[in-house]
Amino acid sequence: MQIHNLSETPSLLNTFMSEIRDKNIQKDSMRFRRNIERIGEILAYELSKVLNFSPQKTETPLGISKEDLYSNDIVICSILRAGLPLHSGLLNYFDNAENAFISAYRKHNDVTNDFEIIIEYLTCPELEGKTLLVADPMLATGQSIYATLEALKPFGAPKETHIISVIGAKDGVAYVDSKVDNDIHLWIASIDDDLNEKGYIIPGLGDAGDLAFGSKLQN
Repeated sequence: MQIHNLSETPSLLNTFMSEIRDKNIQKDSMRFRRNIERIGEILAYELSKVLNFSPQKTETPLGISKEDLYSNDIVICSILRAGLPLHSGLLNYFDNAENAFISAYRKHNDVTNDFEIIIEYLTCPELEGKTLLVADPMLATGQSIYATLEALKPFGAPKETHIISVIGAKDGVAYVDSKVDNDIHLWIASIDDDLNEKGYIIPGLGDAGDLAFGSKLQN
């Protein structure tokens, strides 16, 4: 897997990352969602640099302009529900993309901290020969990302696949790296050192879904 860790170069991205981590600022759920969306826009811009481009002519009021425009057929697949603000950020830049959604969630054991990934809903267009972007803001253990990639296989073989995350854990990134092909790209805003006993990223930011959309009864 080819890993693009944007935190290795300081940029404006650091401001949005600091705000989504700040336990006081993140109480404003609208601001949290918007910051995730803005991070998605930055990740989309960086990702766009490796897409396929071809020269196109544009007629202006005064003549002809030539630009290199990307030619990829893009499908954005987001993991519900935490992936929705990130999805919006990607869609703001890839506004002609097709869209897929999947509900990959953790089902915890009542006695131990073990869990399995359950997929109950998936809607997806044809993926054959297209550019697939899989969006999940938190790459913790990596199991949700891998389960999603496996669930998407019946819809065709993408020409290329990009995983888009906001924060990952070293162990989770290593897990996905061990499971996927070398030509898959990971675009991520930061990689943290640890996971706690419940599989949450440390220092991380907490539960991205709850921070964006409110707490839930289900564990």
